Amino acid sequence: MSRVLLLLAVVALASAIPAVRREETGRQALKDANAYFAEEDTKTDIRELEDYQQAHSDQMARDGLPCDTDPVLKLQCASVSRAARSHGRKFKTADEKSSSQLFDEPYRPEDSRHFDVASSSTFIPQASQTFDLNYADGSHLRGFSGVDQVYMGDYKATSPFGVITDCNSPDFNGVDGILGFGLPKPGSDLPTPVLFAMTDAENKDTNAADLRRKFSFFSTDDAAEVQLGGYDPQTAAGTMWYTPALATDDFIVGATSLKFGDSKQTAVELLQFKSTAQKNYGAPSIMDSGTSCLVIPADNMQGQLANIPWDDFAKHWKKGRSFWLEVGQKTWEIPFSSWYLAETDQTCVQPSPAGMQGLLVGDVFFREYIVEFDMTGHRPIIGIAPLNKHYNLVNQNVLASFEINKAPKSKLTLLRGSEVMYPAEHSEVLTQVDRIPIVNKKGTQYFMDVGIGTPRQPFTVIFDTGSTVFGVFTKKHSMPSHIKNQLPSYYFSENLHGLEQVNVQVQAMPLSEVLLQYPSSSLIGVLAVVNVALIGAVLLIVKSRRTPRARGSDMDVRSYGTI
Repeated sequence: MSRVLLLLAVVALASAIPAVRREETGRQALKDANAYFAEEDTKTDIRELEDYQQAHSDQMARDGLPCDTDPVLKLQCASVSRAARSHGRKFKTADEKSSSQLFDEPYRPEDSRHFDVASSSTFIPQASQTFDLNYADGSHLRGFSGVDQVYMGDYKATSPFGVITDCNSPDFNGVDGILGFGLPKPGSDLPTPVLFAMTDAENKDTNAADLRRKFSFFSTDDAAEVQLGGYDPQTAAGTMWYTPALATDDFIVGATSLKFGDSKQTAVELLQFKSTAQKNYGAPSIMDSGTSCLVIPADNMQGQLANIPWDDFAKHWKKGRSFWLEVGQKTWEIPFSSWYLAETDQTCVQPSPAGMQGLLVGDVFFREYIVEFDMTGHRPIIGIAPLNKHYNLVNQNVLASFEINKAPKSKLTLLRGSEVMYPAEHSEVLTQVDRIPIVNKKGTQYFMDVGIGTPRQPFTVIFDTGSTVFGVFTKKHSMPSHIKNQLPSYYFSENLHGLEQVNVQVQAMPLSEVLLQYPSSSLIGVLAVVNVALIGAVLLIVKSRRTPRARGSDMDVRSYGTI
């Protein structure tokens, strides 16, 4: 009734306005009315969420984070974290006819640009701190730690990074390294992530000390953008809703429902939790730009579910259908156009590897929503808003100030157990946001430009929200002798890209064809075996040796977390 009365008032007002102004005034009045109703709808949502919180106050009275304190959820969170940090996340199909090499093509170091350590006057080698990153899919990165000027967007700072001397994975063909925007693990020996180093108050050589430790990311079919310091309100087509993460060191949220079908009302539930307690937390889910697709459980999550989500999805698979993902009591649709890659006739939904008890929410989500990752507090906060499909992505770095809608931290810090999303609160504080273009490779991999050294050397690196590794390649045989002499001798006697591995061949196959070849239960068995070989724990071997300090190594870099 109130809407009818307001619209009648608008009509009456319009009739009293001269004809020359009536059309313009009517448009403005309609705009004001829509804004009013949108605000009322938001207030209704808040009241419903507060009622939910009050009704479940006993479940929210817990101290600590669920991924840290709940025994069952702790294992589940660890499993999805391990999967997200694994390098071989682009699931491959095994070729049983041969077994000569790991990949369908070799790693080609000549296709990448290499950091010339001798040409940078500000480079500080930490050659006594070496690393070997071995992944379950056979990928291997080897190198040592260094410190230098790092340029990202309009910001620069002295920051640690990995100097990669060897690699065997063709995932890096044509790129120069990797840039992880993930959260640091407590006690990790890897260098502090670059965004943390840039915003470190103790870092005296940075122009980003006032930059908020947060970033946003979204993608289109042929481009992508990362925004440092917050998000540009023009990229959102609606309210930004926030929920606290379930862990301090990962962007994990709880998926309390995942439906698939023609409509939300008729869709089949893929996460059929057995207990109310498990449903309150949901299945641990990582928002990860390094994962191409939506990865859903291929088993019953060790008895937590009454069904097998992948089997039910395969049973009900049909073109044109959508997913509905519930996070923080809010439902987010992933339409057919996002999870089905029409250009290659591929389904971008995958079964989880053996042992993973949760979901990986990959690029299919970032094509529909802008996601903000807030790391300013002890507990990360995730913000989600519908993507403005008419937003024009930048093609070069753009630094601007906005009145940013901020996360209502006073509410979020009170939440325990079952997680609820709240809308943003408007802030009059002008916040600087640096918009940086990202190269989108067919919606499956993202690349970002950075600079390192003095003078600045440009590099294009893989952008990954699920990793903390930041490193670029170098030509090990061209390094100065005082650096080479500090490295193990096998660094120069072995070339990783020449090592023989077990063969895996990439094959693009539509899901409809896969389902015709395998019944659902046997399909899970086949894919589980393949995924065990491809995704698993990352083994980090850090070798620290007592050696003479290199030139410039008297600079204090411990506050930046070098290994």
